[in-house]
Amino acid sequence: MPARVAWPWGRKDPRLRSGDVDAHGLRGRILWADGTPAPGDAAAGSATPAYILVHGIGVSHRYLRRLHGELANSAPTYSLDLPGFAGTPKPGRQLSVEDYGAFIAQALKSSGIGAYILVGHSMGVQFAIEAALYAPGQARQLVLMGPVVDARHRTVRRQGLALFLDFLLRESPSSNWIVITDYFRCGPRWYFAQLPVMMAYPTEKRLPGIDVPVLVLRGSHDPVAGPEWSLELSRAASQGTFVEIPRTGHVAQHLRPDAVAEAIRSFTAPQSAQP
Repeated sequence: MPARVAWPWGRKDPRLRSGDVDAHGLRGRILWADGTPAPGDAAAGSATPAYILVHGIGVSHRYLRRLHGELANSAPTYSLDLPGFAGTPKPGRQLSVEDYGAFIAQALKSSGIGAYILVGHSMGVQFAIEAALYAPGQARQLVLMGPVVDARHRTVRRQGLALFLDFLLRESPSSNWIVITDYFRCGPRWYFAQLPVMMAYPTEKRLPGIDVPVLVLRGSHDPVAGPEWSLELSRAASQGTFVEIPRTGHVAQHLRPDAVAEAIRSFTAPQSAQP
């Protein structure tokens, strides 16, 4: 049964229903709010693109939950918990970013969701790019939040330092709580199996293959996805746009979900309104 959970700092998250989803021999989870068609319902195959929220390494849908609630007020919205994360079954081998992209595309197809806007965060940006490349006819637009790996952080040490500074200086207690507890749910074995995959993925080289509109979004105080790197990615896309959310760090969608949702809706509205 869906539950409304109160975080230790008092704010309640939106109600989400969930179900397992399988593709390519892997199992994940799909989540949706009341008012959004359940996966598999005929309405889920509507021509109106749905928002698909994709988390990053080690975490889950939970740090995207506030953004999910904001976006679900205006369009069908689904979040994914990917294989190996968030308590889902651990795959028997290391997965590539391309493996995750294929899983996302096939999982959405099997759920009857035929047209969508991919919204990825951190390593979820990489997953979203590969899902769009795998099923180019289904992904209508991409939103890339806090993209990795910044050219300044191409070693694990530098990436780890940027994440630590973000955790220490830029995030709220509630976002840090979600991330830490999700890391425990993921476990060190799977996290460190996927870390070199994230570090080696050439985001800036794969993005030019995307031929749909792309929004690159970062928090203005994000030490993980810097302004030069994020702007470079927006220019690498054939139809790129760059937006900063003021006074936020890497997990901007948790601290300011209303501002992030408004930026996303402003970006997607003209295309979504077309017949």
